[in-house]
Amino acid sequence: MTRAMRMTAWGKSSVLPLHISSQPLFLLHESFLELVVEPWVDGLWAALTKHFTSSRGKAERIGALRVALDASQRMDPLKPELLHIESQVELLRLGDPRRRDSEARGQNAVDGGRSGAPVVESESKSSSLTRSEPPLSQAALSIPAAPPEYLHVRLQECPGQEESQASVTSVDPIFQVPISKAVQLTTNDAVKTTLLVELDISKTDFSYQPGDAFNVICPNSDSEVQNLLQRLQLTDRREHCVHLKIKEDTKKKGAALPPHLPDGRSLQFILTWCLEIRAVPKKALLRALVDHTSDGQEKRRLQELCSREGAADYNRFVRDERAGLLDLLLAFPSCRPPLRLLLEHLPKLQPRPYSCASSNLSHPGKLRFIFNIVEFLSHTTKEVLRKGVCTGWLAAVVAPVLRPDMRVSRAEGGKAPAPEISISPRTTNFFHLPSDSSAPVIMVGPGTGIAPFIGFLQHREKLQEQHPDGHFGAMWLFFGCRHKDRDYLFREELRRFHQRGVLTHLKVSFSRDAPVGEEEAPVKYVQDNIRLHSEQVARLLLHERGCIYVCGDAKNMAKDVSDTLVEIISKQAGVEKLEALKMLATLKEEKRYLQDIWS
Repeated sequence: MTRAMRMTAWGKSSVLPLHISSQPLFLLHESFLELVVEPWVDGLWAALTKHFTSSRGKAERIGALRVALDASQRMDPLKPELLHIESQVELLRLGDPRRRDSEARGQNAVDGGRSGAPVVESESKSSSLTRSEPPLSQAALSIPAAPPEYLHVRLQECPGQEESQASVTSVDPIFQVPISKAVQLTTNDAVKTTLLVELDISKTDFSYQPGDAFNVICPNSDSEVQNLLQRLQLTDRREHCVHLKIKEDTKKKGAALPPHLPDGRSLQFILTWCLEIRAVPKKALLRALVDHTSDGQEKRRLQELCSREGAADYNRFVRDERAGLLDLLLAFPSCRPPLRLLLEHLPKLQPRPYSCASSNLSHPGKLRFIFNIVEFLSHTTKEVLRKGVCTGWLAAVVAPVLRPDMRVSRAEGGKAPAPEISISPRTTNFFHLPSDSSAPVIMVGPGTGIAPFIGFLQHREKLQEQHPDGHFGAMWLFFGCRHKDRDYLFREELRRFHQRGVLTHLKVSFSRDAPVGEEEAPVKYVQDNIRLHSEQVARLLLHERGCIYVCGDAKNMAKDVSDTLVEIISKQAGVEKLEALKMLATLKEEKRYLQDIWS
C-alpha cells in the first residue's frame, strides 16, 4: 500500500525503500551498485574458476597472466594494451583468494553465521562500527578516490522571515490540511501501535480514488537537527541564510546546484525540511569523511568501511544497522566535516507515501490513512530506541487530538485549533478497483496493508446502495495480524461489510495466537489461508477473470503470497511450475494481479 505504514524509519530509511507501487525506483543508484553489483562480481570468481579449470591449460594461463601483471607493476608501467586486461583482472578479483576468503567470513557474520565456522562467532563479538578485526584490520585496502568538491557555501545573517515547508521545491501542489480525527486502532499491549488519521480536505482541490496514495511532507526530528548543529559547531548560526554556488575550480563533471536546496533559507530550515539527515551514508560520503578525520585509528576504520575489502563490515554495521550521519559523527569524534560536505552528499528529504484508507463516497470531504508508529533499536554506538522520521512526527502531531474510539471526533474533545499537516498527490496511482464491477476481487492485506481495501469496501458499499439492481462480483479479503484481541484492525467495520454482503468472504489469520483447548491450531499467515481456499482462488483467477490485489511487505509476505499462487495455479491447472509462473505473469500484464508493496 503505499505504505499504509510505509515503514517510515527512512530515517527508515533510507534505504530508500524499494516501493513497487508508487515509490520512485532509482535504477543504477549507488546503493544498487554497492549491494547488488559488487557482491555479484565477487561471486563470479568461483564460477570462472570452475569454468576455466574444466578446459585444460586455461587456468594456468590465468595464473600466468596474473604473474605477468604483478611483475609489470613492480617494474615499468603497463603497456597500453595490458591496461584493460589488468583492470578486468582486478575487477573480477582473479587473484588473492585469501582476500575473498576473508570477505566471505565477514559476509557470513552478516548473514548470521550460517556457515557454522567458529571464527565467525569470535569475530562477531569484537568487531563493531568503530573497530575491525583481522584479516580486515591488517589488509591492504582498495580505497576509492575522494569525490570532488563542487559547492561553495556562504552563511549570511538574514532578516527574520516565516519559512514554510511549502517553499521546498516540489513538482506537485501542496495542500495544508487540518486533522479532523485521530484514533488508536490497536490496544496498548499490542506489539505495534497503529493509528488512523482523518484529514479535512473539504476546502481544497485535493481528490482521490480508493486505492490511491498520497504524500505526507514531514520534517526531521528537531532533537536530531539540534544535535547535528551542535556537532558541526553551527548552533549559533542556525538562523543564518544559506547561499550556494558552484565552485569555479571544481572537477566534478556537470556540477549543478542541488534542486532540493532552496537558496536563502536558514540553515535550520535546510536541515529540518530539505535533507535526509538520517539517510544511510553511501560509501562516497564515508570516503569524503576520511579526509576530515584527524585520529589515525578512526581514519583507518572509515577507510575500511568505504573500501571494497570492507564491504561486509559496511553492510553489517552501517547499512543493516541503519546508521546515519549523526551516528557516524558520534562514533568518530575526530571527524569534523564542513557544512559543504553534508550539502553535497545528503539526499533530499523525501515525502512519505501513504495509502488512502477511505472512499470519498463514504466520507465526502475527508481523507483517511493509517500507519504503524515505527520504533527500532539503534545499536551503532549505544542502544537507542528511535522512531520513524515521519511516523514519530505524526504521532506527536496527533497526540493532542488522539481518541480511543472511532465514534469520538476531535470537535467533541475541545476547542483547541486542529493541528495541520501538508500533503501532496501522487502521480503514479494504479491500485484501483476493476472497471467491471462484476469481476471478482481478491484482496490480500495483512496489518496496515488493509488500508486501501477499507477504501475499496466503503466504495463498493455505496455503489451497491446507489445501484441495488446492479451485478457486483464477489469480494474476498485475506487479512492477518498477530493477535485477535490486540491488533485486528477495523474488526467491527469488516464484520459489518461481511454481514451486509459487501464482503462475501472474510478470511482472517492470527500469527501469534495459540489454540484454545482442543481446537485446531489457527492458520498463521495470509498465504496459509489462501492455500486452504486454493480451489476457489484458482477458479476466480483462471476461469472468472477475477482480480487479485496484494498490499504490504515485499520481502516476506508478498513473496510468500506469490509463491503460493504459483503453487495453486500449478496444482489446480495441472501444469508445471514454469508454466504457472507464465500464467501469473499474464495476470500481471492484464492488470489482474496488482501489488502495492514496500520493503
